[in-house]
Amino acid sequence: MFRVGIGHDTHRTIKGLPLILGGVSIPADFGLDGHSDADVLLHAVTDAIIGAAGLGDIGEWFPDTSAEFAGADSRELLRRVIEQVHGQDWSVVNLDAIIFAERPKLSAYKQTIKESLSTLLGVDPSVINIKAKTGERVGPIGRGEAMEAQVVVLLSKKD
Repeated sequence: MFRVGIGHDTHRTIKGLPLILGGVSIPADFGLDGHSDADVLLHAVTDAIIGAAGLGDIGEWFPDTSAEFAGADSRELLRRVIEQVHGQDWSVVNLDAIIFAERPKLSAYKQTIKESLSTLLGVDPSVINIKAKTGERVGPIGRGEAMEAQVVVLLSKKD
């Protein structure tokens, strides 16, 4: 059996915070604002996996109103979801992600992000694809006010 999930997340940029994407620290003069570490990519990955497994959404699992998740490491949140999904005999077949950011340019970091996701998901890096797109100076992404991520994931269930 196969299931597809779609994940999306958006966070505002803010000076003075670290920028973390896919569990990787990216040099920048700003980071992302959020209740946890605001890793927009890992939030979209987590949401896509939760959706594919039919387990709701990331906000149900990790509400931004809960003190328990204030400043949380998004890698740990993803690990919790992966543990649950693996416990139900689901495994990741492949993942395709887009990071929308006007800056910094992410091409030099895509392989490192891919390797980080590979480790977190327990899959070969060849089944992960990372794309980076700018906002062409249009809208909140293009003005550098926010970053977004969209992810599609395919899960398979062991027979």
